[in-house]
Amino acid sequence: MSATAPAARGDGRAVAARVLVRVERDAAFAAAALDAELARAATLAPVERALATTLVYGALRARGALIARLSTLAPRGLPRDELTRAHLLLAAHQLLLLDRIPAHAAVDVAVSALRRERGARVAGFANAVLRKLAAHPKIDERAAVLESAPAWLREQLVAVAGEAGAAALLGAGEAPAVGLRLSRGRSLPEWLAAAEPGRVAPRARRVRREGDPRKLAGHAAGDFSVQEEGAQVVGLLVGARPGERVLDACAGRGGKAALLAEAVGPGGEVWATDVHPSKLDALRAELERLGLQPAQTRAVDWTVGAADVPRGFDRVLVDAPCSGTGTLRRRPEIAHRLGPDDPERLAELSARILRAAATRARPGGRVTFAVCSVLPVEGEEVVARVADVLEPAPFDAPELLPLVAGGATHLRLLPHVHGTDGYFVASFVARPDTSP
Repeated sequence: MSATAPAARGDGRAVAARVLVRVERDAAFAAAALDAELARAATLAPVERALATTLVYGALRARGALIARLSTLAPRGLPRDELTRAHLLLAAHQLLLLDRIPAHAAVDVAVSALRRERGARVAGFANAVLRKLAAHPKIDERAAVLESAPAWLREQLVAVAGEAGAAALLGAGEAPAVGLRLSRGRSLPEWLAAAEPGRVAPRARRVRREGDPRKLAGHAAGDFSVQEEGAQVVGLLVGARPGERVLDACAGRGGKAALLAEAVGPGGEVWATDVHPSKLDALRAELERLGLQPAQTRAVDWTVGAADVPRGFDRVLVDAPCSGTGTLRRRPEIAHRLGPDDPERLAELSARILRAAATRARPGGRVTFAVCSVLPVEGEEVVARVADVLEPAPFDAPELLPLVAGGATHLRLLPHVHGTDGYFVASFVARPDTSP
């Protein structure tokens, strides 16, 4: 029977195993794969959906430490088969990091699944390895996630945020909440009015419940958007005012563009560009859902040129491509897809995009640069690369004065400090000679 056969769909652990297979075999993103598998298992009980989520993210965050311990008990090496490795990894996570699942149950479920899916020989191997592992002491979560990160990445995260901060960036501790942004001037459904407020963005709310918030009351009516709190901060740091012309140069699906459209109001104008036309389709639909005026949209590759995007914008936002190291707590799989040379390569790309997009700002106009990375090579070093065309300037963001007091020209958001994902954000004014 295959891993996707209907009989294997009845529990959260089976869902988690299929997600890990997709992450390992297809280089899928865990969040998207988990959403897809949970959608396919529509009748799965809430407790099993929660278990699947816990197992997927826990196993991925501690993957290196768990594989290392499994490997010591398999002298001939672990099987290369993705499904077998997935079941071993999930059982190891349950045995070494979770308390509420009895060891014998974790072993028996994994062995039974492998007997059904891969036969008696593989099941016997798993049984021998996991019963030995069950005798090992529990391991500390923080130590496990730090051990699991590639050495080069761990060293850089610790240098930026300290050991506790690095562990938080990697996902140790409380699971991150789902971030919501309240729309201005809307009456809220009761569940949303009672939601936990964010820590730094004034209209942020945090929810900790299973299921897609977009299916809850108020979303279809445009009362709120699903947006991580740090992303809200980035949009607010642009400081857009009513009536201004604003360019969102790497707009993606439109979360920040919607925030900017709210800020400039019907008397202003938002342009949104992205290299992927399909994302601009989603952006237009998002603005329509929120009842905001449409943006001018263009598919633009800023490394090639500006297409027909005009000059003279009051404010430009460049939320550039990056390594994503600030999102590791939500996307743990990317830690093992990055190489030590990738941040430098992506920093060069970011600087090129920033230079090109900055030419669309009027002389003296504001330019905000952001990346969801905490690494200095993608932050402070990019600022230095564009010093000939952009002058660092204090943030002009009235809604976030407590966060950027003292004339700061750049800011690093960190999970253990701000409760957000990790970001680097810098503020500039365009020099008069930015536009040749």
